[in-house]
Amino acid sequence: MDIEVAVTRSPPGGPRAVLEASALAAERDEAAVLALVVATEGSTYVRSGTMALFGGESGQVGWLSGGCLEPEIERRAQRAAAAGGMDWLDIDTRDDEDLFSGSALGCRGRLRLALLPLRSMPRWGELVQAWLRAEAPLCIAISAAGELRAHAGALEQQWQLAPLSAGDVGSGPWSVDIAAPPTVAIFGAGPETPALLPALRTLGWMVTLVEQRPRWAPLAATADTAIERAPQAAIAALANARCDAALVMHHHFELDREALAALADTGIGFIGLLGPPRRRDDLFRVLPPAACVALAPRLHAPVGLNLGGHGPEAIALSIAAQLHAYRHAP
Repeated sequence: MDIEVAVTRSPPGGPRAVLEASALAAERDEAAVLALVVATEGSTYVRSGTMALFGGESGQVGWLSGGCLEPEIERRAQRAAAAGGMDWLDIDTRDDEDLFSGSALGCRGRLRLALLPLRSMPRWGELVQAWLRAEAPLCIAISAAGELRAHAGALEQQWQLAPLSAGDVGSGPWSVDIAAPPTVAIFGAGPETPALLPALRTLGWMVTLVEQRPRWAPLAATADTAIERAPQAAIAALANARCDAALVMHHHFELDREALAALADTGIGFIGLLGPPRRRDDLFRVLPPAACVALAPRLHAPVGLNLGGHGPEAIALSIAAQLHAYRHAP
């Protein structure tokens, strides 16, 4: 087959890694609990919509604090998993008495968490897979009475969970939207790729590697999708797929020229070209004028932020940092 989907997982951390781990735990019917931040006040380590997974074979995946709150969250998560019901956890670290007594945890804020036992949420994994494929966010709405609704794209699920908390948990309902994971197509592998692909996956990017040269074939296993085609044919294969960014980094002039010519006809908003300004200028001399005009507003060449340092690892870090900044630009 020309397109092969790699069976790899993101490293721990970030919404993608947490959701992937939760889908795997649900598939295995593990006693795992998804902790979801539904509201915050003041200064907190995370924002509404942040998640972490507790329990199951993966252990803890994701963080909701600098490590100070996790033991209590895990203890309450174990309770929710054992009971099969939804629990609420309100953590308030704004007390001045704690600050002056020396027992303050650091942040001066408040977190409200919903603890969701996955065993009580059948077909949760299908929803996560729909989120990974869809352009739409994963939208979750929760009521104080335990009614839970979630949808990603056209797929919608709902569950009624038994609430465990007897006290006042607030009026609700609460809703959070988790943005669809960003996608990047990397045209060409090289010395930077072994560091770049894991960094992008850790930051939540869905990575497609376009590479047909046998020398770099082993790196396909570190991408989500590998396309073993020439750049022009790969663009055609990606025609119906969402692509937020593209990187051109073959270390091969003719392959870079072919990739840029093909990308000029796409609507991809960020196109990064590896190499010095002279290489960009040389490529523009051999590209059709219409392609140069189409590329110019979107082209980042040389790609990467100027962070200093030398070598493939430093270059990979600079590219990942620029893509991260592009994704989160206001």
